[in-house]
Amino acid sequence: MSGISEKELRSLYLAEGRSVSDIARKFRCSESRINYWLKKFGIPKRSISDAVYQKHNPNGDPFCFSQPNTLERAFLYGLGMGLYWGEGTKASKTAVRLGNSDPRLVKAFISFLEQIYGIRREKLRFGLIIFSDMDEERVRTYWQKTLGFSAKHFMKTTIKPERSGGTYTRKTEYGVLTVYFNNSKLQKDICDTIKGL
Repeated sequence: MSGISEKELRSLYLAEGRSVSDIARKFRCSESRINYWLKKFGIPKRSISDAVYQKHNPNGDPFCFSQPNTLERAFLYGLGMGLYWGEGTKASKTAVRLGNSDPRLVKAFISFLEQIYGIRREKLRFGLIIFSDMDEERVRTYWQKTLGFSAKHFMKTTIKPERSGGTYTRKTEYGVLTVYFNNSKLQKDICDTIKGL
């Protein structure tokens, strides 16, 4: 271990994003020894949450913000932020989540994620909440066709007790669909933007 240089350690830990345990295995020494050299060279340690994030995203962020450069994209950006502000789940720190029963609203939010943040469609997941008097297969098929996503994107459906009557019954004919994109950094970025408005 005595032969490692500051440049090499910086390259492994900072540039490549290797963990302390991974570097310790590479040099066949203890993690405490690596931590000692990190401190000696003044290399800042990643927080536990940063380390976990990097472990799950070894190739970098799975999104890339694209600055709106047209009126149409600026509108979509504002719309997406507004939708998340009003309908998104701010309490969840691990994922961007938005639930609604209106397919047009859901489609607009998906467009926001794809066009403004460059999120690939295969990374999106959906959750359904329906009532026990609904036909689950019919509802799932409706959302799959309406949004253009296959069954593999849908998680297990949550089924609630039968509804009472009234206008709410008609409004939730196809349940409530939640869009999920599991990424803590994007969730924080969107929430920080909303706080700054």
